Amino acid sequence: MQLLPIELIEVNQNKINEINRIVKSIYRLILFSRYHLDDDLLDIYLEGMHNFKELLSIKNAQMEAQNEDEVVEYLKNLKIALNFVVEEIILHNNFEKEVQLFQLLRLISPETNSIHPNSYRKTLVQVGAHICPEPAQLNSLVSELFYKIDNIKTPIIKAIYFHHELIRIHPFADGNGRITRIAKNWILMYDLYPPIFINDASQKLEYITTLGNSFRELSINPNHWNKFTAEFFNQELDRLLVNANLLYESVNKIGLFRESQKEKK
Repeated sequence: MQLLPIELIEVNQNKINEINRIVKSIYRLILFSRYHLDDDLLDIYLEGMHNFKELLSIKNAQMEAQNEDEVVEYLKNLKIALNFVVEEIILHNNFEKEVQLFQLLRLISPETNSIHPNSYRKTLVQVGAHICPEPAQLNSLVSELFYKIDNIKTPIIKAIYFHHELIRIHPFADGNGRITRIAKNWILMYDLYPPIFINDASQKLEYITTLGNSFRELSINPNHWNKFTAEFFNQELDRLLVNANLLYESVNKIGLFRESQKEKK
């Protein structure tokens, strides 16, 4: 397998500019308004993370867990991992080292780590029609992936690219989807963007279908930016744009309410 060359990436810069505009608008409210407070952003962000945990975990548990006990264990591990990410961000630690993948593996899928402690998978796997790279290739591919994302300066593109390529590599015996999504959002949240998540079952199907089509096209021509890979990047941008707008509206609504209450006194 050959990783997608980062110089081929083509994205809608207008959408990135709009996301950045909204995020900056949020911080302008907090910095320059007497009625919009930094605590509001923190509270909404934590609430958003809680909702993200609930939505993501429930959707994935329904699709990946086999029984109620597995669902409970799944949710518990996912929440532990997300709390770990928040603590790392508070300590100014971005997601940029291969060892952090294994930290997430131990938290998200401890049963997998117990079988293959701190190591990549030992067997061939297939995701849909996509045959993932052989185990002997995994170390070099993951190392190359971290080298490539270090050379992507835009956090949004870095996060989406990492997501796309790590799923394509599928380095672990289990838990790849959960680890990848949390790692992606670690990159975004570190630079104060809201997380990207799947809203419903139809989006989940769209996500899986688009990734599968992208992987197929890249296996045929790895040095070509195809319409399916472009579609995946565009869908992720759309989800991030929706979340950024919701965050701004929530912060602003609280501030406007606080201002109206002040005027009544």
